[in-house]
Amino acid sequence: MPKRYRESIADACDNNLVATIDLHSPCLLIYTQDEWEVIERKLMALPNMDPNARLVQRMLLGYASEIEMDSQGRLLLPSLLREHAKLDKQALLLGQGNKFELWSQDAWDQQRPEMLTQVQTLEVSGSLSSLSL
Repeated sequence: MPKRYRESIADACDNNLVATIDLHSPCLLIYTQDEWEVIERKLMALPNMDPNARLVQRMLLGYASEIEMDSQGRLLLPSLLREHAKLDKQALLLGQGNKFELWSQDAWDQQRPEMLTQVQTLEVSGSLSSLSL
């Protein structure tokens, strides 16, 4: 974890984080414990009889793992999560507001050109129309 985030993470959640898979990309999502609890409540509120909701619950909750950041800012990730994100030696951490995305450098390098093309050609939906940068 980059040094600039360590103090705020320690203050927010006493270094307790939760990592799970991203459903759309070969990366991991890392939340502070309190942020994860919000997500978990939303997931558990989904209707169990909806097969799509059950699948999302199964994947996000099933892969969720509590992890602790040590004093050096290191995170010990379970092998199942490392395999999903194809994490090896080089990794990239992206801040995403209420969470981080953890990518292998190779996966990021492979996905980035496609993501840039997609964002440049996407149609602006209602939820994005009010966004001004």
